[in-house]
Amino acid sequence: MGERSTPLDLRGKRVLVMGLGTRSGGLGVTRWLVAQGAEVTVTDLRPADALRPSVDALADLPVRLVLGEHRREDFEQAEIVVRNPAVPLDSPWLALARDAGARIEMEMSLFFRACPVPIIGVTGTKGKTTTATLCAEILRAWRPDTVLAGNLGRSALEALPSITPETVVVLELSSWQLEGLAEHGMSPHIAVLTMISEDHLDRYPSMEAYIEAKCHIARFQGPGDWFVVNRAEPRAWSCCRVGAGTVVPFGPDTGDSIGAFLAGDRLVWRFAGQEHEICRRDELPLPGDHVVANALAAIAAACLRGAGPEHAREGLLRARPVPHRLELVATVKGVDFINDTAATAPAAVQAALATYRHRPVILIAGGADKGVDLYPLAREIATAVRAVVLLAGTATPALHDALREAGAVVYGPCRSMEEAVNLATGLARPGDVVLLSPGCASFGLFRDEFHRGESFREAVRRLAASVASEEGV
Repeated sequence: MGERSTPLDLRGKRVLVMGLGTRSGGLGVTRWLVAQGAEVTVTDLRPADALRPSVDALADLPVRLVLGEHRREDFEQAEIVVRNPAVPLDSPWLALARDAGARIEMEMSLFFRACPVPIIGVTGTKGKTTTATLCAEILRAWRPDTVLAGNLGRSALEALPSITPETVVVLELSSWQLEGLAEHGMSPHIAVLTMISEDHLDRYPSMEAYIEAKCHIARFQGPGDWFVVNRAEPRAWSCCRVGAGTVVPFGPDTGDSIGAFLAGDRLVWRFAGQEHEICRRDELPLPGDHVVANALAAIAAACLRGAGPEHAREGLLRARPVPHRLELVATVKGVDFINDTAATAPAAVQAALATYRHRPVILIAGGADKGVDLYPLAREIATAVRAVVLLAGTATPALHDALREAGAVVYGPCRSMEEAVNLATGLARPGDVVLLSPGCASFGLFRDEFHRGESFREAVRRLAASVASEEGV
């Protein structure tokens, strides 16, 4: 199968973790390496104060920390370097380590080597978190101990002790994580590709290179593996023959004998000569037309892994919105405040605007540049919203100009989330939606997109508390 490889013997090995970070990945891999008996050094260009929660969490471990800098000798002496996904493949520090004979790994490649069961991997520019989460919900209706991890703020390696031969594993995989797997010829047993649109062009030299990275999800599959692909999305479908896995389409019904399809208003699964109705479109509890494609992909992957149609129905109907994705934070004076901070690419903003197309929207957008052309998005925003409140960032000046050129009403840039929320609140009327759907990266004002979303939540909660106090509630 695509993902199986030989686990590494890490006892006594000099391992350098490159990039501690502020989320669980760096912590998880460091703890796991120590537990395997490795001699671990952690290096990060950020100083200790910027990494304080992570540094404190490692205080009781025999780990050497080199923070605020990288040191040449650490890379020259390491036998294994475990790079953070944010570290580019062409980093000169990695080149230095390779030249000195080190092997380069990532958390995901280490996990793939050590995981004792077949893996479901989900990727895509948009929809991968929701699809992976829905897939796990379906599988939990069949196997309650299903593990969901990966590019979700949850360490896959730290889940290993709970994985038995009967456990089902679902991973969300970013293009950066897929690069690390490709370096070792690894793909998951069941690969899912939701869709591909412009994103991360600050990291990749071209759109073709970005698509190539996404194709790694299935590139190393064998004949016994499965590749679940969005037939309605041309860029994703163009990847369907990259590996030897069996292609399973999802999307609008095309009459195929295998796959997950929307047939009229019914979500159906076809396999082994049988068709099973899972649910009707209007039974899905999540908002947005785009969630249909996510649900179909999740049905296909979960049923290929062994879940039954009854499990698919149960899992989908009990699903709840994923945090930071079209998340209703509060309704204040008749205005809904929606946290969609994970919309860091234009396609995600377009999906959010489509979800609220029948309601007036005050959009909070802008942030850090990802090398993506924002002019098409600006034209769509201008026709879809009442006003735009911009957050400061390296992409914001160009977005501001594009929005003004398209005829949008634009305010900002704001230097804090509280300022943006207060400005948007002043523009909103009862029945409106204040939608945080930035279309840009978060760096500058925020640590990451999750910090941005948490800042939005806090600002809205303070607003709600203030209004309640004024009304004597």
